[in-house]
Amino acid sequence: MAVDCPFSVVSLRQQVYDYLRGQMNRGELRPGSTINIKDMSARFGISLTPLREALLQLETEGFVTIFPRKGIVVNPLSEDDIRHAYEVIGALEAAVVFNERAKIKSTETVRMRHLNGLMREALERQDFTTFYDHNIAFHNVYLDLSNNDRLVRTVMILKQRLYDFPRREGFVKEWEITSTGEHERFIELLESGDAKEASDYMRDVHWSFDVQRPWIHRYYQELERDDAVRSSPAGGSRS
Repeated sequence: MAVDCPFSVVSLRQQVYDYLRGQMNRGELRPGSTINIKDMSARFGISLTPLREALLQLETEGFVTIFPRKGIVVNPLSEDDIRHAYEVIGALEAAVVFNERAKIKSTETVRMRHLNGLMREALERQDFTTFYDHNIAFHNVYLDLSNNDRLVRTVMILKQRLYDFPRREGFVKEWEITSTGEHERFIELLESGDAKEASDYMRDVHWSFDVQRPWIHRYYQELERDDAVRSSPAGGSRS
């Protein structure tokens, strides 16, 4: 009897990892929910080994917690998680800006300014997905200059935890307008040749939890409210 399995035999661990991350991004595996690997193994007709390996990777990255003899729980995103993510991202991105300052030329600043303009256009259209994609690309302009793959991967995983867990539909427009203003100030500092100040600004303003705290609270509180509406018996929808 054929088994309807979504995984190929090549890099099965990675296939399973990508499948579980996709379910988290789409909200099919919500924070606080549990994963039963025996049920998954039986449902997809695969051994427990690639499942365990994928889940160990997800635990290392902070997406799940494995409780011996109790099961696997998808981690919620707490305020401390957000604070710590901001601290680490800010420190690592600042380090890249300073360490790779000799590689940041007019080509890079022009590219960043263009992407920042596209972000503002996406905001006017209320198009968060496009805004998000351009925002990631903006930061990648300088992150891609680093040859420290582990650093860049750490930054990207933390951003996935913040924004893709699950991928949210809405945003606080005023926050994103402020963010694009911070991007512009960052570009100006780079263009002035003051890489140290630009690096400090990225860490101490743009990725400062304390500076961004009011926006962070508003963003996540509004999303929690919307989630509660969607899950209510009336099944309310977004306007």
